Amino acid sequence: MSVSIGDQVRLVRPQTFLKTADPMPMLRPPDLVAHDEIGRVMALLPAETASVRFARGTFLLSIEQLTLVNEDLNNASDQDAASDSDASSETRGSADPGN
Repeated sequence: MSVSIGDQVRLVRPQTFLKTADPMPMLRPPDLVAHDEIGRVMALLPAETASVRFARGTFLLSIEQLTLVNEDLNNASDQDAASDSDASSETRGSADPGN
């Protein structure tokens, strides 16, 4: 996956710890970022690392630990569209009484 500065991302899975993006990085507890929280990529760093700003801080995360938010929304809308089309075909079939 490739990310760019300014992309909205979320965590793929909960983390065991978070590393701050301060000049002197510190390890912080994982509960500072909720699993479904959306963050914004602030910088791209060497070794496939991104600096991501969340509501409670900016953290250094591996790009493999991130997923783009618009990809999540596209997958969800595709699933919703498929379920809506299934539901509409069932209602059309039940609207014809006995033909």
